[in-house]
Amino acid sequence: MQVKTKAIVLSAIKYQEKSLIVKCFTQSDGLKSYFVRDAFSSRKSNQKIAYFQPLTILEIEAVHKNKGTLENFKEIKLAATFQTIPNDVVKSTMAMFLSEMLHHSIHEEEKNEPLFLFLEAALLWLDANGDVANFHLILLFEITKYLGFYPDTSDMDFPFFDLTEGIFTPFHGVNSLSDHETQLFKKLIGLKFGSSQKSFHVIERQLLLKIIIDYYSFHLEGFQKPKSLDVLKVIFS
Repeated sequence: MQVKTKAIVLSAIKYQEKSLIVKCFTQSDGLKSYFVRDAFSSRKSNQKIAYFQPLTILEIEAVHKNKGTLENFKEIKLAATFQTIPNDVVKSTMAMFLSEMLHHSIHEEEKNEPLFLFLEAALLWLDANGDVANFHLILLFEITKYLGFYPDTSDMDFPFFDLTEGIFTPFHGVNSLSDHETQLFKKLIGLKFGSSQKSFHVIERQLLLKIIIDYYSFHLEGFQKPKSLDVLKVIFS
């Protein structure tokens, strides 16, 4: 079936000497993997590789056989041309880290247009704004709404948050955050992309990121910690 859709690049892995296997989150069909033959062999290879940088938003025409095998692009163009993400070390590192997180978090080959539209709008915000220190924390927290494990906030007056149950409790259990960690987590719940980026200190951001990754680990089977996490920590240290 021939499809025309937007797609967000999650990963691009070199295959043999000249080709790529590109995993995308598409607006029309959810997760899809594509084979890009001779990505490194033509005179326009640099242009072609630029399409597949982490979290690039593409507009594609593709043939989807929907047989669990690699699909093929027919046409590719940029749906949005990022002005700052490729050239800003903080934003590009953040994009690399978030693409890994999404790669390990989104598994369904089925349409999830609300998640796609949220990610698209968030990435355009990241590109357009300068102060983005909390962006990755807010994005990863908000994504839990679309992946099915957003915290139950009905008992936020309780002092502890249970990572396995996703609820606030009056008792400190084995998998509960400490009182201090829970207070930080509650603060994150109230933030939006446009909120003050000075809400947390560096150490607090690192602690919150650990909490979020632990939370993902409890709720997503087979979840792996991103390799780029250490690079992100250095950038924000």
